[in-house]
Amino acid sequence: MAEELKVSVSAGKAEKYRELLPQLEALVSDETDLIANLANVAAALKQTFDFFWVGFYIVKENQLVLGPFQGPIACTRIDFGKGVCGTAWKEKRTILVPDVDEFPGHIACSSLSRSEIVVPAFRQGEVALVMDVDSDRLNDFDETDKAGLEQIIRLLEGKL
Repeated sequence: MAEELKVSVSAGKAEKYRELLPQLEALVSDETDLIANLANVAAALKQTFDFFWVGFYIVKENQLVLGPFQGPIACTRIDFGKGVCGTAWKEKRTILVPDVDEFPGHIACSSLSRSEIVVPAFRQGEVALVMDVDSDRLNDFDETDKAGLEQIIRLLEGKL
């Protein structure tokens, strides 16, 4: 695959995910380095959806440690069960937060973040990393994002 995305600017959210998924699959299929794949996926999501922040936290020694991302500087380490990322890790499920100010224990890496979705990736039944996506708009994520981002995580799980 060429290092250029082809996603219709005028397409709706669901169509953008449909157009992006096979391109991401082609992009990561022959690459064995996890960090390279995470970096490209973060860049592709930022470019396609103009998310405020998109990136990954990797489970290391019982903490989530910042991995590749696109956006403003971020929290470097997150404890198990803390914030949206740590809660998604603990509960082993996607968490969609319409208003981060209403999420108990939200970690404000940026005061500009208003809504968030976190999707865990699994290796041998345990969370290996999480994809964290933030928006500077309230209620910016929905079931379409949940389904699309979970499909992208499934691609990455094949590389873990």
